[in-house]
Formats: sequence, C-alpha cells, structure tokens
Amino acid sequence: MTVKSIAVLTSGGDSQGMNAAVRSVVRSALFHNLDVYAVQRGFQGLITDDIRQMDLRSVGDIIQRGGTILQTARCKEFLTEEGQRIAAENLRKRGVDSLVVIGGDGSYQGANKLSKLGIRTMGLPGTIDNDIAFTDFTIGFDTAVSIVVDAINKLRDTMTSHERSSVVEVMGRHCGDIALYAGLASGAETILVPEVPFDLKEVAERMRENFHNGKRHSIILTAEGVGKGEDIARTIGELNDIEVRVTVLGHIQRGGTPTHNDRILASKLGDFAVRRLLAGDSGKACGVIKGELVATDIDLVVNTKKEFNMELYNLALRLSQ
Repeated sequence: MTVKSIAVLTSGGDSQGMNAAVRSVVRSALFHNLDVYAVQRGFQGLITDDIRQMDLRSVGDIIQRGGTILQTARCKEFLTEEGQRIAAENLRKRGVDSLVVIGGDGSYQGANKLSKLGIRTMGLPGTIDNDIAFTDFTIGFDTAVSIVVDAINKLRDTMTSHERSSVVEVMGRHCGDIALYAGLASGAETILVPEVPFDLKEVAERMRENFHNGKRHSIILTAEGVGKGEDIARTIGELNDIEVRVTVLGHIQRGGTPTHNDRILASKLGDFAVRRLLAGDSGKACGVIKGELVATDIDLVVNTKKEFNMELYNLALRLSQ
C-alpha cells in the first residue's frame, strides 16, 4: 500500500519539543510529496473532525516554542470502539492513510487501536517523564531536567544563606528519571525515586552526619511518586528537629523553550517516523537507543516497563557526601 497522505497529532501531557516534532513530520512529509494534515486537540480532534491541511509555512517559527500548537486534550469517547471507528473514518474521508502520534503511553495505546483499524501509525515519545521503554530519552525530558537544575541552583543560594534544608518535589509518578538526572546534575544530597526503596530515618541520619561535618544546608530531591513533598519535609523535620522548606515545581517543568537536545531529538524522530511509514511500517514506536534510531512494535513498548538506571543512581549516591 502506497502512502499518499499523513496526519499528525499531539496527545496527553504537553512536552517541550512537541512543536519541533510536528514541524519535522510536516516538512519531511512535504519533502516526499505527500499531503499532510494536522489534528487539533489530539484524539478528540479526530472524532470531531478538527483536521486541517498543512504547508511549509504552517510550521514556520515554531521549533523554538514550548507547548504544542496543535493543543492536546483528554478524550473519553476515543476509549470506546465507536469513538475509534469514527476517528478512523474521519481520516479516511480525507484520504489520510497514515498518522503520527506524539505523546506518552496512553497516546501510544490510541495509535495502536487505530493501526488495528487499518490506519498506518507511528508513535513519537513526547513526555517529560522519560518513562517510555525502547528509547533512551523522550522528547521534552532534557528541557525538564534543565528547568529543575536551574531551580535548584537558585534554591541553593538562599538555602546556603539561611543554613536551611529544602525538599524539592518534581514530576514523575511512576518514573524517577527527572529526579535522578536533575539530582545528579545539581549535586542534590538526597534523591528519592519510586524505583528505589528508602527510609526517611536513614535520610535524616545522613543529614545529621553532614551537618556534623560542617554542612549547613541540604537539598532533598523527590519524585512525586514517592509521596508529597510536604509529608517528607514534615517527617525529616521531626526526626532532625530542624525546619525543612518545600518547593513543588509542578507544571513549570513542562513549559519553556526546548533545549537544543530536545529540538534535535524531535527533528530526527519526526523525519524517521515519516520514512518508516513510507517503507511500509505501521504500529511502531520510534525511539533512539545508544544514538541509533529504532522502531519498536507499540504492543511491546506499552507492555514493557522502562528499566531504571541503577548505575547512575549509585553514582549520585557516591557523590552526595
């Protein structure tokens, strides 16, 4: 089956670099003389037929912008077989035979449903959490880590001045990669992630030892999946009889200008997705492993938990004295 036209959508939580990925898909498709369409508001736009044709200028001046110009939305109707059928039919009536979905695990599952209805699909990993298997990094992760590191740099200034300790809560409900990478890069004294068991009594004891050795401030970086930062701070404060301040970074981690790494990753993956569709692939998730572009069955990706980097975690632990 020859590919004649491609649509692209963004779904789930937004991440920096989504616009760069949209731009790459659109311009790569046009380079190969394909018609290309954009779907507004994710799978909801497929059902409401909120689809528009794109040209080169449609994606001009967006590579540096955070968020997604296509918007994103949750869609309960798409979870039903009837909703999926309507979405597929809305693509077909425009002559669209292929779809690139940019998002996380839930978005991949939606793409997989459409592939089983005859729409050729490719998934691109657009999520700051870095929780997608079969890719070393996801689009938006590098930028989110940079934002957290910058925030910790600023917090250290005031924590040092007042000889205080701070709990910094970052995103990561099931995956602690933001906390791990940002913690290592910023020299956090403690990193708490869902993948590694911890004892707050041991954390408090290590803080006491550090204070005994002359340290007068401490940064405890915690992923949201291990519990609320307020509760962690309260417990440590009671154990050490000190005041622990809390900073919850929240959705600022999703905003801002994407780093050059995210822009390049998004550009590579968007073009790769188009080329894999032209080669006849479908139902695949695009990623990068050890610098090589790969396409893995979405069924396998959504049913595989990403392996936590214990080597990096242990390095952070050794250096946090």
